[in-house]
Amino acid sequence: MSPISRSTPARLTASATAKLPRLVLLGLSLAYILAGLFMRDPWKTEDAVGLATMITAFREGGSTWLLPQVGQLAFAQEGPLLTWAGAICIALFGPWLGEITAGRLPNLLWFGITTVSVWYGTYLVGRRAEAQPLALPFGGEPAPRDYGRMLADAALLLLLATVGILQRTHETSVVPAIMAWQALAFYGMARTLDRPLSGVITLGVALAAAFLTRGWVGALPIMLGTLVAFAPRSALWARRYWLAGAIAVAAVLILAWWIPASHGSSYWIDNWKTWNLASFSWPSWSDIGRTARDLPWYLWPTWPLALLAVWRWRDWVFAPHIWLASGLALFAAGELVFLSEPTEAEYILLVVPCAILGAFSLPTLRRGVVNTLDWFAIMCFSLTVATAWLGWIALHFGWPAQIARNIARQTTGYEPTISWFAFALALIVTAAWTVLVAWRLRSKPLALWRGTVLSASGLTATWILLVLLWQPAVDYARSYRDVSAELKTALDQHRRPGECVRGLSVGSGQRASLLIFDNLTLSYDSRCALVLQQTTRERLRDGQAAFSEGATELWRGGRRADRHEIFRLLRIDQSR
Repeated sequence: MSPISRSTPARLTASATAKLPRLVLLGLSLAYILAGLFMRDPWKTEDAVGLATMITAFREGGSTWLLPQVGQLAFAQEGPLLTWAGAICIALFGPWLGEITAGRLPNLLWFGITTVSVWYGTYLVGRRAEAQPLALPFGGEPAPRDYGRMLADAALLLLLATVGILQRTHETSVVPAIMAWQALAFYGMARTLDRPLSGVITLGVALAAAFLTRGWVGALPIMLGTLVAFAPRSALWARRYWLAGAIAVAAVLILAWWIPASHGSSYWIDNWKTWNLASFSWPSWSDIGRTARDLPWYLWPTWPLALLAVWRWRDWVFAPHIWLASGLALFAAGELVFLSEPTEAEYILLVVPCAILGAFSLPTLRRGVVNTLDWFAIMCFSLTVATAWLGWIALHFGWPAQIARNIARQTTGYEPTISWFAFALALIVTAAWTVLVAWRLRSKPLALWRGTVLSASGLTATWILLVLLWQPAVDYARSYRDVSAELKTALDQHRRPGECVRGLSVGSGQRASLLIFDNLTLSYDSRCALVLQQTTRERLRDGQAAFSEGATELWRGGRRADRHEIFRLLRIDQSR
């Protein structure tokens, strides 16, 4: 054993690195991403907007590929990569799967890039000499490959166990994509340590893809984290000259879009620049306080383990297994301070580095602490599984009464029906979780990944139960399918040949939903005789939503589950 590894805080035996069956890891990952991805309506805002840019590019072609749009609305935010991936999938698979389902296929790609990059990147740095556990007096420590594999399994499982990303990884937005490119950048840096050429090419692609996905807001913390990774005293310092290659690859790919895009529409580019600049601001105590309140829940359970890893490995902070992930986490956290309104789209950049660092904390924990974490996972996710069932019982049978009343307020007008197929699958998932808990209680395994398996499986089981038992009610509460159908019927009755419809105060998510469901495009032409107005019941009641004296209301509607939002189709008397 080298002198490097004799002082590390990691202490464990070979039995703790017993191999986790690959089918378990693969099956859990597939169950995680497939549940809730398909066979549902697009949800408002980011989910619908992302899908609408894909559908617009596919249907309209031309400049909408370079400059994403939602119908006639210039979506001058973020970047075009999400639109490209979705439009290509719609073109290839839309005739067989439908546009909505085909547009969600890129999520499988983003998830695959994320999980594979996290696993292999952690494996590469975990098998290095700096990360190895303390040599035991009489032998019995794990082999470097087994140790690296165990850490990679734990990092991936901690990623799957992160509470905050559960819904967002299933939405057609930039959130899962930007996480994938950060994970790929981590893998590229880890690969550069032993294979510089393939590493820097991968790194350059990741940096360019991050920029093309979310502009400077998404790419800047990844780029800065990459630069810091090549700092003096780090293992990558010896490879610093290769960094120019990664920068060159990224620059070429970015310019391949930027040059034709900047000649396409100055309006779109100007708004894109404005969005990027307006996203940053001087620190605000209110925003910092809100972020500090939300992040611990979003990053649970990885953030305590990540902090513990940095502390336990503090004497080895420049070692790749700590330095690479820490740099990414540092700039992702720093960006939150300088954003005007940080959201989950920025929180996501802390997920991958925290999961990787969290894995390296596990070999430093005492067995009693690891057992405590196991028990916490069992109790926590057994409670969430039971809660999913309790809510379903309240929805369908009205008991407990208070929970049933709370659900009814959020799903006004919804008439629940029991799908016995979904019910049977939910029973199977619940039984599988019960078997896993019984395995942990009965066999008392020594493998260090046992706690992460419990956490990832518990969260996945809860998510699958929510999808199976709750998806119809959630679709009812969050989908605009019925509103779009009613509006289309009204337009078929009242629109004259050649008439356009102008939107008034209609949100981007609502515009996107109308486009997705019934190909309804709202114009910006002030000469349109028809106007679709989005307002609230309170404003209508108080007389604050009046349009003009010459307006005739042709239709009024909205989601019955929403007690405030309402839409009106108006005809404007243009003779006045």
